[in-house]
Amino acid sequence: MDQTDVTPVSCDHQMLHEPQAVLAAALEAYVAVDAHDRVVGWNAAAEKLFGYGHAEVCGKVVADLIIPQRYRVRHRNGLARVAAGGPRRLLGQRLQLSALHRDGHEFPIEMTLTVTTTPHGPVFHAFAHDVSARVRAGQFAAVEAAVSRGLVEAASSIAAAARVVEALGVKMCWPVTELWLADAERQLLVCAGRHSAPGLRLRGFALAEMDYGVGLPGRVYARRRPWWVADLAADTALLRSRAAAAVGLHLAVGVPVWAGGRVLGALCVYGDRAEEPEDTLIGLLSGIAAHVGQYLERRRAEELAVELARTKDEFLALVTHELRNPLTVITATAEMVGEEADTLSEQDLRRYLDTINRHARRLTVMTEDLLDLARLESGHLAIHLADTDLTEIIDASVQALAGAAAAKSLTVIVTMPARLPLYADACRLGQVSDNLLSNAIKYTPAGGTVTITVTTGTRSDPDHSGEWITWSVADTGIGIPAAERPRLFRRFYRASTALDRRIPGTGLGLVVARTILERHHGSITLADHDGPGTTFTVELPTKPPE
Repeated sequence: MDQTDVTPVSCDHQMLHEPQAVLAAALEAYVAVDAHDRVVGWNAAAEKLFGYGHAEVCGKVVADLIIPQRYRVRHRNGLARVAAGGPRRLLGQRLQLSALHRDGHEFPIEMTLTVTTTPHGPVFHAFAHDVSARVRAGQFAAVEAAVSRGLVEAASSIAAAARVVEALGVKMCWPVTELWLADAERQLLVCAGRHSAPGLRLRGFALAEMDYGVGLPGRVYARRRPWWVADLAADTALLRSRAAAAVGLHLAVGVPVWAGGRVLGALCVYGDRAEEPEDTLIGLLSGIAAHVGQYLERRRAEELAVELARTKDEFLALVTHELRNPLTVITATAEMVGEEADTLSEQDLRRYLDTINRHARRLTVMTEDLLDLARLESGHLAIHLADTDLTEIIDASVQALAGAAAAKSLTVIVTMPARLPLYADACRLGQVSDNLLSNAIKYTPAGGTVTITVTTGTRSDPDHSGEWITWSVADTGIGIPAAERPRLFRRFYRASTALDRRIPGTGLGLVVARTILERHHGSITLADHDGPGTTFTVELPTKPPE
């Protein structure tokens, strides 16, 4: 029946012969409607549950307010059937239904329905409460099963991350889910996996990296505890808040991923409506994060075992080639000198001694690299900071290696300021400069070019503020295959391009250089580019952080 064809009914609880004070104080939402589906009863709990005030709903058709569109015809038919004296199968039973909130989102409720007779006709009384937490807990059983299956089947950590966020997003209907993992070497968080609802364009929200302490993932990682943002639109200080609001995201929840007593990253979910903190959801997400942490720990142990085996093989190759060969030459030459000492001319003797000396120096360099690396990594090698000039350090390397460059007809181009003052260990930075330049010369064919460029600039971000030096060494040499670049700074590693050409080396110089630079709060990276040659970029603060 159309609402305009009936006489308005009062919302006075007294008329319904119900104790008004009891209904008002009830913890469950109380909603009463007449035979025409108009609201005649609505307590404070109903106001909180559905978002409408008592005055807003009085006399209104309840189906238009709190029942999803797809269920309204069935609802009206049921009321009409009971009002006409038909079957009352659902009365007195606990029913789980979908309800509609004032803000437009649907949520599950559990409801019991009764009917009483009044002089004005039947009145239907519903008592309801939100069961979102219980439904979520039930859904999480399916999520955990999907996550466990995904972790078992995943061929890599990246594939596992994708399976985790997909299971959370699809099974729980989260618009966006993310898994962030810490990159210890680069000191930042990397998004290992992200899932978004079909058709949702994330635009500026979809970042690939984030500093520790920044954004929701950064907060969770840095503070090592769950973080709940009820409405991103109200938290303007959080990175990506505006981008989230632009794509319709409001709720944000993040939990740390733990393994072996340390935090590996953060698992984050984002919802399309504001929601107050809920311990159940935090607990369920933490359970999923624990699964992920255990998987990552197992994977790390497996990868470490493979890494140790590979390092052992590479060390044996180093001992076989870089140690045995010079020793063999030294031993053979010394024996020859001993046997033919009486017949050797002074010129021959000098030549043999030079051979011994050259290979002895090669062994000395390798031994010093091994010792330096061990001391640097253990913290036993002191870094003596003092006012120095990087221009002088680089000039000294260029002069010392000028003969090696000239022997291969290489062009060495240096572009840098007349002075580059900084607070550092000049001796150790000299090691870095010598290593980068000698590598460039060693791996560049005759007639090539080596370019050294140094610039300065000011940074304002909190973690890297102040004056910084950017120092690059580029060459037109044999290059490093893209697939091998992630292993370049691993001890004893030699690129296949060097091994194929039988170019001698220990695989330690870059590892030592990186460790020295990290002790100066700097970094070294290999630039990505196609074609021959390599470019190493060093970044150094002119003063150490306070």
